[in-house]
Amino acid sequence: MKFSVFQVSRKGGRSNNEDRMGYCYTRDSAVFVLADGMGGHPQGEVAAQLALQTVVELFQKMAQTKLADVADFLTEALMASHRQILHYAIEKGLLDSPRTTIVVAVVQSDCVCWTHCGDSRLYWVRQGELLTRTRDHSLLEQTQTGKIKSHERINRNALFTCLGSPIKPVFSVSAVQPLLHGDKLMLCSDGLWSSLSEDEIVFELGQKSVDSAVPDMVELALRNAGSHSDNVTCLGFTWEMPDVPASEHGSSAPDPVIDSTFASTVQSAWAEVPVDELNDAEIERSIEEINEAIRKAAEKKLTQTL
Repeated sequence: MKFSVFQVSRKGGRSNNEDRMGYCYTRDSAVFVLADGMGGHPQGEVAAQLALQTVVELFQKMAQTKLADVADFLTEALMASHRQILHYAIEKGLLDSPRTTIVVAVVQSDCVCWTHCGDSRLYWVRQGELLTRTRDHSLLEQTQTGKIKSHERINRNALFTCLGSPIKPVFSVSAVQPLLHGDKLMLCSDGLWSSLSEDEIVFELGQKSVDSAVPDMVELALRNAGSHSDNVTCLGFTWEMPDVPASEHGSSAPDPVIDSTFASTVQSAWAEVPVDELNDAEIERSIEEINEAIRKAAEKKLTQTL
């Protein structure tokens, strides 16, 4: 298994960077992750970091050296991330839980499979043409695809699902799709795609190597958004067939020598709670506790106002 990868994250005009990204691979499998902590809720960067680390730890637990079932892994990874964030909110006594969007892709057996929750996106370009991209879990995207009928003005930032919400996250797993030599895939936060047109993204990925396209797109997005730019984060990789000479200049990921060895760009420090500690019943109790705390806080605030 061989791929060229390049990743960049910039703070933009925000006071801190709530985006997180990383990848991890064995000899036969690789996972790529990007999470965007949501503003308007506490500690978005914590939610994004917990999600990133949860996915990677689960990958390291399940990929020996391949994942037995990629779709099952992706489903379990997102739900485990969701549980970790809720558990963190309860442990810290937060009145509102941290929240994040996420996009995860797995490459294995010359194929790719992905999932996402929210508006962090995956783009897949082949020979200069867009094969597909993920569709945001937003009111705007659902209206444009005809799933929601509305003539009112829609706020593109209005998401109806994410990780960390008291409501169970909504997501689906793609079909397993075969990769060809030279295929390029990009994971990005909304700070990038909201400031670039789809044509610009496809051109950059289609005409440049990932080590040029990724930083160029990030810089262009920052320039277009100006001083009020959101965090801009992008991870791109090119799939390379073993018997074809590499044509990219990004960081190349060779096969680890030992089956049990994992290579990763994610920090080794890990969350306080094991991935599988909370079951569905405990999640429901956690949600009820958060909602009850919010209700009591609202009642107290109303009493003080009166």
